[in-house]
Order: sequence, then C-alpha cells, then structure tokens
Amino acid sequence: MKRPTVKYSKGEIGRVRVVEDFLPSPDRLVLREENVRVTLSLSRRSVAFFKRAARQRRVPYQRMIRALVDAYAEKQQGKG
Repeated sequence: MKRPTVKYSKGEIGRVRVVEDFLPSPDRLVLREENVRVTLSLSRRSVAFFKRAARQRRVPYQRMIRALVDAYAEKQQGKG
C-alpha cells in the first residue's frame, strides 16, 4: 500500500490560533449509559477510525462515537 505524500507550502500560513483539545482519548469513550436511538450519516474515514480504535479496545465502535457526542454536549452545556 502506497503511503500518501505529504505536501508542504512555502512561506507563512497566515494567522494561527491554538485551540484547546476538548476531545477525550479513545480509552475514555467506553462508558455505559441509557440511550436513545438516532440515525447519523458519517464519513467513511471517521467510521474507519472508530472501528480501528474500538477493535483495539474490544468495544463496539458505536459506543465510542456516542461517548464522543456526549462529551461534546457536556462541554457545551458547561459554557452556558
């Protein structure tokens, strides 16, 4: 499998702002909780990432995605 080539640009990239990482590590995305079913349309790339991470931790990838959305909602509620 051929690795993608990294392309660099010359010169400055403009104004840069460092954003605090609010995402939990995949190890923290495996909690149990009461759920409501919804339908989401996700990119293949995102689903592939979660499937790989879940396989390594032997948990369902849907649970990890759900925990990520829950963590985001919790973070946003704290800003209110």
